[in-house]
Amino acid sequence: MTLLHIDSSILGEASASRQIGADLVAALAGMNRDLDIAYRDLAAAPPAHLDGSVLQAVRGDIAGLNDAQRAERAYNDTLVDEFLAADIVVMGAPMYNFSVPTQLKAWLDRLAVPGKTFRYTETGPVGLAGGKTVYVVSSRGGKLAGSAAEAAMDHQEAYLKTMMGFFGITDVRIVRAEGLGMGEEARAEGLHSAASDIAKIIGRKAA
Repeated sequence: MTLLHIDSSILGEASASRQIGADLVAALAGMNRDLDIAYRDLAAAPPAHLDGSVLQAVRGDIAGLNDAQRAERAYNDTLVDEFLAADIVVMGAPMYNFSVPTQLKAWLDRLAVPGKTFRYTETGPVGLAGGKTVYVVSSRGGKLAGSAAEAAMDHQEAYLKTMMGFFGITDVRIVRAEGLGMGEEARAEGLHSAASDIAKIIGRKAA
């Protein structure tokens, strides 16, 4: 089996999503010693955002591309093939201003290639990347998993579930640490909650 581990936080060693994601990957690797792990740090090497030239490179006829666009096409093919090859994806996705980091959004935009991760039909879009499990490692300074009013401000987890569903992925699981910016006690509770989520995944009791 192949696991693709994605980090997107800009906070480096101070990042909760990076630490939780690493803990989850280690736990999953402990369950499967033959797990092949690929890693991509989107903050260290962010994909270029889509503009007209990049969009043509990603989705256009390769025969009409210039050298720079051909390089973008090759890079994009690497991202898509890496994603499609993974049986498991661990996606570090902190909340920034109620949404996901810009570099994570850029990566998802790059994955949305007709004929590879989805296609349109007469009855609507059909995802082509199903059959994998995606773990979203969600970290938040506030708390948005409670009331409907709070959930209405969530353009992070809700967006990621929508994108994965668009790609045909129905097995999306959330490992969440929230309230991290609300004081030491709330932060400790949030981190413990994420540890409990990981413990449930591997079938043991959290410490």
